[in-house]
Order: sequence, then structure tokens, then C-alpha cells
Amino acid sequence: MIKFQQVSKSYGKALILDNLSFEIKKGEFVVLIGPSGCGKTTTLRTINRLIEPDKGEVYIDGKNIKEQDPVALRRTIGYVIQQIGLFPNMTVEQNILVVPKLLKYPKEKCDEIVRELLNLVNMPYEENAHKYPSELSGGQQQRIGVLRALAASPPIVLMDEPFGALDPITRDALQEEVKRIQRKLKKTIVFVTHDMEEALRMADTIVFMNNGKIVQMASPEEMLRNPADDLIKSFMGRHISNGNGAEGLLAEDFMRTKVLKAHKTAHILACIDMMSRRDVNSMIVLNEDDTFAGTVSIEAIKEHGKAGSEIGDLISTEFITIGRKSPAREAFEKLLSSPYNYIVILNENNTVAGLITRTGMAKAMGEALWGELPS
Repeated sequence: MIKFQQVSKSYGKALILDNLSFEIKKGEFVVLIGPSGCGKTTTLRTINRLIEPDKGEVYIDGKNIKEQDPVALRRTIGYVIQQIGLFPNMTVEQNILVVPKLLKYPKEKCDEIVRELLNLVNMPYEENAHKYPSELSGGQQQRIGVLRALAASPPIVLMDEPFGALDPITRDALQEEVKRIQRKLKKTIVFVTHDMEEALRMADTIVFMNNGKIVQMASPEEMLRNPADDLIKSFMGRHISNGNGAEGLLAEDFMRTKVLKAHKTAHILACIDMMSRRDVNSMIVLNEDDTFAGTVSIEAIKEHGKAGSEIGDLISTEFITIGRKSPAREAFEKLLSSPYNYIVILNENNTVAGLITRTGMAKAMGEALWGELPS
């Protein structure tokens, strides 16, 4: 599908890509990862000719991309970036249809594309098609960015750290959605990240780069078992299975620390606004001394909330907590055997340290480390 053959690129005296050769199969989800400056983004942008190599060739389906018009090439390759790049003066529908309209798709086909794609990410057409980007949450905007990249049904989609600016819960949800879409539509995705958890969770194949070269290209399982060198081991960190099972791994090793919180005295409308902006459906509630009080869901607010009242009136007792120094396996097992979407991780003084989410890496990492866990 995509073939790099002895590709090199320099900027001045700095060698960014050093005689790079590898292949990506059709329908594969490939993640490029490595330290800053390793060449991963340059590699990605070489595929759609946003960057031209100094030496070597890149082939797509056996055709040398140098022989193709770069603008025409880019219209056949989806591209998603962290900054999203939605046009603020265009509606959701207009943003999604940028490339199909450049390709002169008929109106009926355009209407069908928008409805199908919005349905794919559970954003109903009637509610969302005519909104402007400023009316969407960050997570919704990034979803539209992904849909725009898919609108002309390109066989290849390039994604350059698309979720880096999102909060952890939204990021988890989008990772799941993109992986689900990729499986359903059988797209070839090349994805750049600096986050090893994201790479392990999403990739069919991980390409670890350093100094413009590929250090290791392997499945997540193989890279976990047999990292090629000390640099990869340092990136893997706690994820490497060393034969000792879960021993030594703690709940805090897997938690996300960016958590949406509000004190009990916060007003309901302000909390709804915060949840909408973060694109989450629940939040952590704190006592005045910052200790953990409970959780509140958007469903509880809709059913029982009253304008002007405080969020503390709606606190739920349906949650699971565990200490940050508790064994990680205990946290995973509690979460996976519960009906809840996350487990709250507490410090010794009962303040909130973070969350481990069901839609996050809990089950994926648990299975990678210890085999199948109870569901």
C-alpha cells in the first residue's frame, strides 16, 4: 500500500530522515512514535507531499507519488491534525464537504455522505449539521475534523497527534471511535503520537523512530515483550511485561490526572457548561476542603437539576474508589467487574488523584500485561 524506499531528508546540516525504508499494508493502523525530533511527523508529511524528500522514493499502490500532482494526491489522502483546522465561517456540514465539493460530487451524494458520517460518531444530522465550530465542544470539533478527512472516502488517512490537546476522558472516547471507524471502513491509517499508551492501544503496528531511523517496527505485543533497545524500554516504562505479572504496578501508574472537578457549592448551570466544553457526561464533586464527595452525571442533572441550585444536591453514591498506592491489578479487576465507566483514585488524605476509565487503557493494558481479565 505505502512503501518508503531509501528516503532521506535534511534541513541544513540536520539529517531528519536517514535512508528510511519500510512498508505499510493496506488496511493497517500504523503508529509512528519516538522522541521529539526523531522524524515521525516529517515521515507522515512525506506521504502526502507536504514535505518532499531529498533522496529516495515513496510509492502508494505501486505508483511513485513524485509522478502525481501533489494537489490531486492530497485530495485522495485524508489528513487530521491536532489544531483541527475547521473553517469557523462554515457549518459542520460545509466543513465535512470541503473535499467532496472540490471533487464536484453531486448534491445528493454530498447529503448522503454528511448524514452517514455524522451517524458514525453519534452526532445526529438534524442537531449538528448546521452548527458552526464555535458551537461545538473540543471533542465534537475533533470528531468533525476526522469526518472531514473521511468524507471523500480516501483509502489512506494521516493523523498527526490529533488528540494531544484534549482532556483524558474525551481523548479515550475518540481513540475508541477512530479505531472502531478504522475497523469498519478498513482504512489505512498512519498516526503520529508521543504517547506510548495511545500507541499500544490503537496500533496494529508500531514504528519506533530515533534520529531519522526506524529502531523497531513491530506489533504492540511484540514490542512489549521484546523492546529492541534501552530507548524503547524507557518509552515503554511501566508497560513492559517482565514476567512478574502485576507485581510492583500501582493504580497511580495507570491513572489520568486531568479530571473535571467542581465543589459541592458550584451551581448546576456552570457545571453543565464545564461538562459541555470538556465533552464529558460526568464530573467529580469535592467538599470545601477539596476531599472527594462523590460524582454527578449529566443524566442526574437533566432529571433532578434545578436552575440556581448547587451540584452537591445531586451527588451520586454509585462510584468506586481505590487508593493510588493500591495494586494496579486490584483497580483493574474492580473496574472491569463493575457497571461503571471509571474508578476514582484517591490520595491518602481523601483528595482526588485521578481516574482510570473503562474506555481508557484499563482493559487493553491489563490484557497486554496479564492476559485476559474478568469482564
